[in-house]
Amino acid sequence: MDTHFFSYEGYGLTVYDLNKSTMTNLIEAGAGCASNVAGVSKEADVIISMLPSNQHVLDVYTSENGVLSTVQKNVLLIDSSTVDPSVSQLIASQARERNLRFIDSPVSGGVNAAKDGTLTFMVGGMGQAAKLCNNMLLAISMIGTAEAFNLGQKLGLDAKILANVVNSSTGRCWSSDLYNPVPGILPNVPSSKNYEGGFGTTLMAKDLGLVQSAASRTQALIPLGSLAHQIYTAVINQGFSNKDFSVIYQFLKGKN
Repeated sequence: MDTHFFSYEGYGLTVYDLNKSTMTNLIEAGAGCASNVAGVSKEADVIISMLPSNQHVLDVYTSENGVLSTVQKNVLLIDSSTVDPSVSQLIASQARERNLRFIDSPVSGGVNAAKDGTLTFMVGGMGQAAKLCNNMLLAISMIGTAEAFNLGQKLGLDAKILANVVNSSTGRCWSSDLYNPVPGILPNVPSSKNYEGGFGTTLMAKDLGLVQSAASRTQALIPLGSLAHQIYTAVINQGFSNKDFSVIYQFLKGKN
């Protein structure tokens, strides 16, 4: 492991990811590079994880050579993945048995917020529940925004003019104002970059699946959330799996 660590206010940083290229910028800035999960956890005072799915989180924390088995006592564990709340509760319980502190801390804001340092962290206990509710609402609002702008185009409206109207009226939302799905309205969002980067449709469908499971477990009625899950599953099946979730606009237009 590299002993020259990137430091922020006195804290050294060691990173690990299966995809080596994702660590490049941090390593070039001086971060240490571990060869596996144990390489991170054996010496850390704080461990932050961000992983794609329930099983990834369980594997990283609870497997034979996972974090819970290799980390020192009294270390703070922070998981910023979006997973089922039951997964966070399970890991928190096992962490307490080992005198470890574990908190769930999923994030919201997307790639642009990450670059700008303005991500929202939903910390502790009910963070996963809050994140699932937020992402269900985000999916619904993005579909609604895409539908409205697709209809506007069919009616002959200029998309930029419609955006100005909507964002000065009661239809305004994050999806219309800061992450518009129509190419050319906003310069620094995925829709103006061929829907590359951002928050993938596969991840959105995954989160909506978690929402569906949580709603079934709690007997909560989510008719629009369930429909959003079906729609994003259809988006993936139409070949948009590697695109940002705002590609729903192109899906509604019927273009690959």
